[in-house]
Amino acid sequence: MKLKSLLFTITTVLTIQSAIAQSTTAVATTPAPANEVLTAAIQKAAKEKKQVLAIFHASWCGWCHKMIASLNDPAIKSYFNKNYVIADFVVKESKGKESLENPGGEELLKKYYNADQGLPTWLFFDAKQNLVADSQIRPEGAPFSTKGENVGCPAKPEEIQHFIKALKKTSKLDEKQLSEIAAVFSKNEIKR
Repeated sequence: MKLKSLLFTITTVLTIQSAIAQSTTAVATTPAPANEVLTAAIQKAAKEKKQVLAIFHASWCGWCHKMIASLNDPAIKSYFNKNYVIADFVVKESKGKESLENPGGEELLKKYYNADQGLPTWLFFDAKQNLVADSQIRPEGAPFSTKGENVGCPAKPEEIQHFIKALKKTSKLDEKQLSEIAAVFSKNEIKR
Protein backbone atom coordinates (compact mmCIF):
# COMPACT_ATOMS: atom_id res chain seq x y z
CA MET A 1 0.00 0.00 0.00
CA LYS A 2 2.86 2.37 0.82
CA LEU A 3 4.34 1.70 -2.61
CA LYS A 4 1.07 2.70 -4.30
CA SER A 5 0.92 5.90 -2.24
CA LEU A 6 4.53 6.70 -3.09
CA LEU A 7 3.95 6.10 -6.81
CA PHE A 8 0.78 8.21 -6.71
CA THR A 9 2.65 11.05 -4.98
CA ILE A 10 5.55 10.93 -7.44
CA THR A 11 3.18 10.85 -10.43
CA THR A 12 1.19 13.79 -9.04
CA VAL A 13 4.33 15.86 -8.40
CA LEU A 14 5.69 15.15 -11.89
CA THR A 15 2.35 16.03 -13.49
CA ILE A 16 2.19 19.33 -11.61
CA GLN A 17 5.81 20.17 -12.49
CA SER A 18 5.13 19.38 -16.14
CA ALA A 19 2.04 21.60 -16.16
CA ILE A 20 3.95 24.45 -14.54
CA ALA A 21 6.82 24.07 -17.01
CA GLN A 22 4.42 24.09 -19.97
CA SER A 23 2.57 27.18 -18.77
CA THR A 24 5.85 28.97 -18.12
CA THR A 25 7.11 28.02 -21.58
CA ALA A 26 3.89 29.22 -23.20
CA VAL A 27 4.24 32.61 -21.54
CA ALA A 28 7.93 32.84 -22.45
CA THR A 29 7.36 32.01 -26.12
CA THR A 30 4.38 34.23 -26.87
CA PRO A 31 5.34 35.99 -30.11
CA ALA A 32 5.85 39.73 -30.08
CA PRO A 33 3.09 41.88 -31.57
CA ALA A 34 3.61 42.41 -35.30
CA ASN A 35 3.77 46.20 -35.03
CA GLU A 36 6.59 45.89 -32.45
CA VAL A 37 8.51 43.47 -34.67
CA LEU A 38 8.19 45.82 -37.65
CA THR A 39 9.09 48.91 -35.62
CA ALA A 40 12.20 47.21 -34.23
CA ALA A 41 13.23 46.09 -37.72
CA ILE A 42 12.69 49.59 -39.14
CA GLN A 43 14.78 51.15 -36.35
CA LYS A 44 17.57 48.62 -36.87
CA ALA A 45 17.46 49.16 -40.64
CA ALA A 46 17.72 52.94 -40.20
CA LYS A 47 20.70 52.53 -37.89
CA GLU A 48 22.44 50.05 -40.22
CA LYS A 49 21.45 51.86 -43.46
CA LYS A 50 19.51 48.88 -44.77
CA GLN A 51 16.00 48.05 -45.93
CA VAL A 52 13.52 45.70 -44.24
CA LEU A 53 12.38 42.43 -45.77
CA ALA A 54 9.23 41.37 -43.92
CA ILE A 55 8.20 37.76 -44.50
CA PHE A 56 4.77 36.48 -43.50
CA HIS A 57 4.57 32.71 -43.14
CA ALA A 58 2.97 29.80 -41.26
CA SER A 59 4.27 26.49 -39.92
CA TRP A 60 2.04 24.44 -42.26
CA CYS A 61 3.17 26.26 -45.41
CA GLY A 62 5.62 24.25 -47.51
CA TRP A 63 6.40 27.18 -49.81
CA CYS A 64 7.15 29.31 -46.74
CA HIS A 65 9.77 26.77 -45.66
CA LYS A 66 11.27 26.86 -49.18
CA MET A 67 11.41 30.67 -49.04
CA ILE A 68 13.24 30.68 -45.70
CA ALA A 69 15.58 27.88 -46.84
CA SER A 70 16.40 29.78 -50.03
CA LEU A 71 17.15 33.01 -48.16
CA ASN A 72 19.41 31.03 -45.84
CA ASP A 73 21.24 29.21 -48.64
CA PRO A 74 24.96 29.70 -47.90
CA ALA A 75 25.57 30.89 -51.48
CA ILE A 76 23.35 33.98 -51.01
CA LYS A 77 22.64 34.45 -47.29
CA SER A 78 25.33 37.11 -46.87
CA TYR A 79 23.76 39.21 -49.66
CA PHE A 80 20.53 39.45 -47.71
CA ASN A 81 22.29 40.04 -44.39
CA LYS A 82 24.29 42.95 -45.87
CA ASN A 83 21.28 44.65 -47.43
CA TYR A 84 18.29 43.83 -45.25
CA VAL A 85 16.97 43.46 -41.76
CA ILE A 86 14.72 40.43 -42.08
CA ALA A 87 11.55 40.48 -39.99
CA ASP A 88 9.54 37.26 -39.65
CA PHE A 89 5.81 37.23 -38.98
CA VAL A 90 3.72 34.15 -38.30
CA VAL A 91 0.13 34.45 -39.57
CA LYS A 92 -2.78 32.27 -40.68
CA GLU A 93 -1.81 29.30 -38.50
CA SER A 94 -3.88 26.15 -38.46
CA LYS A 95 -6.32 25.42 -35.66
CA GLY A 96 -4.50 24.64 -32.44
CA LYS A 97 -1.36 26.55 -33.45
CA GLU A 98 -2.77 30.07 -33.30
CA SER A 99 -0.47 30.78 -30.34
CA LEU A 100 2.44 30.86 -32.81
CA GLU A 101 1.00 33.91 -34.58
CA ASN A 102 2.31 37.41 -34.07
CA PRO A 103 -0.66 39.39 -32.73
CA GLY A 104 -1.60 42.02 -35.30
CA GLY A 105 0.07 40.23 -38.22
CA GLU A 106 -3.14 39.97 -40.21
CA GLU A 107 -3.77 43.69 -39.66
CA LEU A 108 -0.32 44.52 -41.07
CA LEU A 109 -1.07 42.45 -44.15
CA LYS A 110 -4.35 44.34 -44.55
CA LYS A 111 -2.69 47.73 -44.05
CA TYR A 112 -0.22 46.95 -46.85
CA TYR A 113 -2.80 45.47 -49.27
CA ASN A 114 -1.85 41.81 -48.81
CA ALA A 115 -4.55 40.42 -46.50
CA ASP A 116 -6.19 38.28 -49.17
CA GLN A 117 -2.96 36.85 -50.57
CA GLY A 118 -1.47 33.41 -50.01
CA LEU A 119 1.71 32.59 -48.14
CA PRO A 120 4.47 33.37 -48.05
CA THR A 121 3.93 37.05 -48.53
CA TRP A 122 6.90 39.39 -48.49
CA LEU A 123 7.09 43.16 -48.18
CA PHE A 124 10.09 45.47 -48.57
CA PHE A 125 10.19 48.65 -46.49
CA ASP A 126 12.64 51.52 -46.43
CA ALA A 127 13.99 52.82 -43.13
CA LYS A 128 11.00 55.20 -42.84
CA GLN A 129 8.49 52.33 -43.06
CA ASN A 130 7.43 53.18 -46.60
CA LEU A 131 6.37 50.12 -48.57
CA VAL A 132 8.78 49.90 -51.51
CA ALA A 133 7.94 46.51 -53.06
CA ASP A 134 5.90 43.41 -52.31
CA SER A 135 5.21 39.88 -53.49
CA GLN A 136 2.33 40.80 -55.81
CA ILE A 137 2.76 41.03 -59.57
CA ARG A 138 0.66 43.97 -60.80
CA PRO A 139 0.43 45.90 -64.04
CA GLU A 140 3.43 48.21 -64.47
CA GLY A 141 2.93 51.47 -62.56
CA ALA A 142 -0.12 50.25 -60.64
CA PRO A 143 -0.34 51.39 -57.00
CA PHE A 144 0.02 48.90 -54.15
CA SER A 145 -3.73 49.17 -53.59
CA THR A 146 -4.28 47.39 -56.94
CA LYS A 147 -4.75 43.70 -56.30
CA GLY A 148 -2.11 41.58 -57.97
CA GLU A 149 -1.04 37.95 -58.02
CA ASN A 150 1.07 36.78 -55.08
CA VAL A 151 4.42 35.29 -56.10
CA GLY A 152 4.94 33.62 -52.73
CA CYS A 153 8.27 31.82 -52.82
CA PRO A 154 9.72 32.70 -56.22
CA ALA A 155 10.23 29.56 -58.32
CA LYS A 156 8.98 30.13 -61.87
CA PRO A 157 10.97 32.48 -64.14
CA GLU A 158 8.35 35.29 -63.99
CA GLU A 159 8.18 35.01 -60.17
CA ILE A 160 11.96 35.15 -59.85
CA GLN A 161 12.04 38.11 -62.23
CA HIS A 162 9.54 39.95 -59.99
CA PHE A 163 11.62 39.16 -56.88
CA ILE A 164 14.84 40.31 -58.58
CA LYS A 165 13.09 43.54 -59.64
CA ALA A 166 12.17 44.13 -55.98
CA LEU A 167 15.75 43.41 -54.90
CA LYS A 168 17.12 45.88 -57.48
CA LYS A 169 14.74 48.52 -56.14
CA THR A 170 15.70 47.95 -52.50
CA SER A 171 19.37 46.95 -52.40
CA LYS A 172 22.87 47.55 -53.68
CA LEU A 173 23.19 44.04 -55.07
CA ASP A 174 25.12 43.82 -58.34
CA GLU A 175 24.13 41.78 -61.40
CA LYS A 176 26.36 38.84 -60.44
CA GLN A 177 24.80 38.63 -56.97
CA LEU A 178 21.29 38.96 -58.39
CA SER A 179 22.08 36.18 -60.84
CA GLU A 180 23.24 33.94 -57.99
CA ILE A 181 20.03 34.68 -56.06
CA ALA A 182 17.96 33.84 -59.14
CA ALA A 183 19.85 30.54 -59.51
CA VAL A 184 19.11 29.55 -55.90
CA PHE A 185 15.41 30.37 -56.19
CA SER A 186 15.12 28.61 -59.55
CA LYS A 187 15.82 25.33 -57.70
CA ASN A 188 12.35 25.71 -56.14
CA GLU A 189 10.55 25.30 -59.47
CA ILE A 190 8.52 22.13 -59.73
CA LYS A 191 9.53 20.40 -62.95
CA ARG A 192 6.76 18.37 -64.59
